[in-house]
Amino acid sequence: MNAAPSDVPLFRRVAIYGVGLLGGSIGAALRARRPEVEVWGVGRNAARLQAAVDRGQLHKWTLDPQEAAMACDLLVFCTPVDQIVPGVALISEACQPGTLITDVGSTKAILCDELYELAGERVEFVGSHPIAGSDKQGAEHGRADLFRDRVCVVTPRPNNTAAGVDRVGSFWQSLGMRVATMSPAEHDETLAVTSHLPHLAAAAVAQLLEPRLAAFAASGFRDTTRIALGDPALWTAIFLTNRGPVLESLAALMDVLQHYRRAIDSGDERQLQRLLTEAQYHRQKLV
Repeated sequence: MNAAPSDVPLFRRVAIYGVGLLGGSIGAALRARRPEVEVWGVGRNAARLQAAVDRGQLHKWTLDPQEAAMACDLLVFCTPVDQIVPGVALISEACQPGTLITDVGSTKAILCDELYELAGERVEFVGSHPIAGSDKQGAEHGRADLFRDRVCVVTPRPNNTAAGVDRVGSFWQSLGMRVATMSPAEHDETLAVTSHLPHLAAAAVAQLLEPRLAAFAASGFRDTTRIALGDPALWTAIFLTNRGPVLESLAALMDVLQHYRRAIDSGDERQLQRLLTEAQYHRQKLV
């Protein structure tokens, strides 16, 4: 983690493509922490974009992605991961020379490869993933403090410029985040375990709840399955764009579950307690 560099210039205008929970929170954080920056919202629903203006998350909005690309010097794509590459393809030729593009996608290797080539010489893409969010959806749930003291992973390719990487990192630091740098592949392997696998596990457990059992689902079940409330379309795209690491983490989980299964099946009290104690120890390290 690095301290925010004080000599990196901030952007004059930032365009947020996709003003949902993360996009709305970025806008709110910029308005609160960097009032000198003009914040644009780009989307397809005029009423929702105007509502974001009324909430103080944006200065202005447009339904024309190219209009924002021509006017702004940082473009932040907050659309689902399977829509980011087509979105950048649509606006890359409209960008002014020196425009920087980043994203909030939960998978990085495929995106960074495709978007680096797509951005071209006049425009630079540097991948990033702010690890913050909620099971709620929509800009109406956006918060200016959503990113405070959370980690953002910046995922440069070897041929990104040092200046571009520093400016993207500085942008997230200006929203109150701590920045870590990983390769796109390392990011995907890490998040498969810490983010993608937990969502799969929560969804699988939630599917076991038959209607007749719902009245008996107490806080333990609710806490375990909360993240299964996430947008199914968004998570489908995440799993499929990070297929390899997700399958590896899923295989590792199934192996661990087999240890529990064998201990319970054989009545091995010592082994079962050892497994639970080890799990407790790892979970306590997060507190």
